[in-house]
Amino acid sequence: MDELLAKATQGVDLTAPGAFWHVFANLMALVPWAALTWWTLFFVAVGAALGGWRGRTGAGVVWALLLGPVGWWVVWRMPPPSRGRTPPPLPPRPPSR
Repeated sequence: MDELLAKATQGVDLTAPGAFWHVFANLMALVPWAALTWWTLFFVAVGAALGGWRGRTGAGVVWALLLGPVGWWVVWRMPPPSRGRTPPPLPPRPPSR
């Protein structure tokens, strides 16, 4: 934890008014943004494929973008869309006395 704090506060005057933003920028510089971007694109592509297979491509993209691989399970569990089919009619009710 001391190493992280040292990296976050490196070159920052903690008494300065904008010290928070400097520490925040130092922490954001430590994040592996390229790896996060590629993994997110992979999750969305698989979510879109699963959603397309289930008839809900948009839902697959949204759930994969929001939840990653957990979103794949959400899309997998969704019922397929009705595609304009109407359910069969109910049998007639018996007459009441």
